Amino acid sequence: MAVQLTILGSGSAGNCAYVETGETRVLVDAGFSARQIRKRLASIGRVPENLTGILITHEHSDHAGGLKMLVKDLPVQAFMTPGTLRALKADEYELNGSQLVPVPAGVPFTVGDIEVTPFSVPHDAAEPVAFTMNCGGAKITQLTDIGYMPDHVAKQLRESDVLILESNHDLEMLRVGPYPWTLKQRLMGRYGHLSNAAVGRYIREQFDGQAQQVVLAHLSSKNNHPAIAKHEAARALRDRGLANTQLMVTSQDEPTAPIRL
Repeated sequence: MAVQLTILGSGSAGNCAYVETGETRVLVDAGFSARQIRKRLASIGRVPENLTGILITHEHSDHAGGLKMLVKDLPVQAFMTPGTLRALKADEYELNGSQLVPVPAGVPFTVGDIEVTPFSVPHDAAEPVAFTMNCGGAKITQLTDIGYMPDHVAKQLRESDVLILESNHDLEMLRVGPYPWTLKQRLMGRYGHLSNAAVGRYIREQFDGQAQQVVLAHLSSKNNHPAIAKHEAARALRDRGLANTQLMVTSQDEPTAPIRL
């Protein structure tokens, strides 16, 4: 099965990824406006009218801000945990033939020919999850918005062919940066966001080394820099003897080059 993955954009201002197989076209999160999502899909030759489903990790606006208009405009299924459904007050949404489907963490379901497994993550949202997607033998795992890497989450990442992994902030940049102390504490806390150092630690201690491609996502525009995040992850991969692993850093402003499996 031919599989294509494109990160349409990732960062604190919005997150959205596009996964396509021969039969299925899925968004992972909808953190841009519906108009912006349409524009970014058009830049890769796709249209939202052909979407099969939308997976929502949690209710924060940089992950779900465009959902309300998408389900109003399109007859598409959107999948999220019951807690996220309630937090979004999605029962008040106007649906145009769309369906809002509650999916419990830990229970696989299918969207077209993709088997999706949502799994719980530590983050300051109502019932947040990340997703693994098995597409004809290829496994894509998306993991952002997580405060730390517990063993049960690291286990879900094993045997991934592509791993989308949050590398939100550089600890020193965050410490000396412009954010108020309360926000800094939240970002560094166990229900905040994963730092570059935490990514390096995961690669050295928990990563199974199987992913052909590691994609660093959700970088802070004020407390990180793509070169710093990439250097930290690349150094950890070299320490593990995995220097040939392909490493990509996402952009907030434009889609990545497509990854084909």
